[in-house]
Amino acid sequence: MQDFGKVGVLLGGRSAERDVSLKSGNAVLAALLRQGVDAHAFDPAEHDMATLAEQKFDRVIIALHGRFGEDGTIQGALDWLEIPYTGSGVMASALAMDKWRTKLLWQSAGIPTPEYALLDADTDFDAVVARLGLPIFVKPAREGSSIGMSKVTAANELRAAWEKAAQFDSLVLAEKFVAGGEYTCAILAGKALPMIGLVPKVAFYDFEAKYLRDDTEYRVPCGLPAELELAIQKLAVQAFDVLGCRGWARLDVMIDADGRPYFLEANTSPGMTDHSLVPMAARAAGMTFDELVLAILEQARVG
Repeated sequence: MQDFGKVGVLLGGRSAERDVSLKSGNAVLAALLRQGVDAHAFDPAEHDMATLAEQKFDRVIIALHGRFGEDGTIQGALDWLEIPYTGSGVMASALAMDKWRTKLLWQSAGIPTPEYALLDADTDFDAVVARLGLPIFVKPAREGSSIGMSKVTAANELRAAWEKAAQFDSLVLAEKFVAGGEYTCAILAGKALPMIGLVPKVAFYDFEAKYLRDDTEYRVPCGLPAELELAIQKLAVQAFDVLGCRGWARLDVMIDADGRPYFLEANTSPGMTDHSLVPMAARAAGMTFDELVLAILEQARVG
């Protein structure tokens, strides 16, 4: 096994996804320790960057989710400290964290993504409903794990959904509903892993379905015809590349009744909990959790 030196596992942080990050980070830390890696937990919410520099890590694996961990901020600090880290760099991390700007790039590159509108206090909510139709998904543009997200099924619910999302972010997105199946495609070292079909037992694949419920159905194999899965995997790699991502990521996609995919977002620091999708996809590809963690760590770099 490659000698990784002293490895830091960045976990926790101060985003709304702190609790999930602690679970991810502790799972990653345990995997590294099982394989004899000199690994240590580091929580940026409890220690400053000067303390991080003092640790003299040879590389770090980022298990932070959400703001200050997945949005380019910690990546910029690590670049400055010249500590190799896993996942995307500053630009791709910042872009992928912003669902609106992700859409702008994908649209320009021909990557299909659902129609949308930006919401604020001056929005004509009836006009948005008229243009997008119902249902509408409303979400903070720069949060993850479906935090602050709502499914609007009646026109008079849209303002309240915006108010809920605006508690988490001043930039709020209303997205046209795509009737069809929910899927996710993980990318590792530039290649797509087997896709996963998601069948939540609630209105949509929300925070509860992702992390708290045990009745969400995960279909691996995903159930799509082989040719369609391959085409979507190729498109996912293209969407990954358009954002400038590297290392690994997970892209969420809806597929309508006619087999047309619509990409929703890219997650550049996906979950690594016992409910998480990337480990599930890796397992379908014949890779254990421990092997996945090492494969991610091997790609750590600066800049």
